[in-house]
Amino acid sequence: MERRSPRRLPYTILAIVFLAIMLFPVYWMANTSLQSGAAAVNATFFPTHPTFAAYQQAISEQLANMGTSLMIAVGTVIFTLLVATPAAYAMAKFRLPWAGTVLLALLISQMIPGIVIANALYTIYNDIGLLNTIPGLILADSTTSIPFAILILRAFMEAIPPSLVEAARVDGAGPWRAFWSIVVPLSRNAIITAGLFSFLFAWSDFVFALTLTTSDTVRPVTLGIYNYLAANVQSWAPVMATATLASIPAIIFLVFAQRYISAGALGGALK
Repeated sequence: MERRSPRRLPYTILAIVFLAIMLFPVYWMANTSLQSGAAAVNATFFPTHPTFAAYQQAISEQLANMGTSLMIAVGTVIFTLLVATPAAYAMAKFRLPWAGTVLLALLISQMIPGIVIANALYTIYNDIGLLNTIPGLILADSTTSIPFAILILRAFMEAIPPSLVEAARVDGAGPWRAFWSIVVPLSRNAIITAGLFSFLFAWSDFVFALTLTTSDTVRPVTLGIYNYLAANVQSWAPVMATATLASIPAIIFLVFAQRYISAGALGGALK
């Protein structure tokens, strides 16, 4: 190990350099939000005299939009997992003659641009009255997250030994009881991963929010930043403060779910 450590030093330095390059826009966003200068080009490399006036303005003007985005993202996660988890289990464990066709359709759906789906949904939503509604945006965001979640969960559930489910069935558990008591706990890491990506998809959505909202009654934070930027293009500190605040929920979820994503799904069960 001592002989290998000098060889790893250049790779470590290179990794740190790449990490610094990738994180620099995040640092500049937070740095600009703490400075009182109107233009981003006037910001110094380090906030020598930080001020939180931009955050006060961002909270007063964008807090409602963040709450709307949070409700949409949480609703998307719940709806996605309720649909994707049993669907993935059925495709992974049951011999369905049309499973291959469904998988191909799911893969193709991931290739369709979001603006195409948004335009089609606009016509439908206009007819059934789902424009400018939170349920409408939840359903729209779920069109992206559900196929992705099914693909992740199916690949994960295929690795679950059938003997575990069969043992539960022998003990008298029905199909739903075996699914809920055996498959869901074993798939916890995959479910958390799918839920995390569903949250990030919905939280950062801009296309559906822009297309399916025509008034200020429902306005996610991404659309709030877009309109806020257009109205305050010469005042970047509040814009950067809003972007920094909008990044916090995603960072929290990523930190929380990190150990579940990297953990093995069957490690504790097979022991």
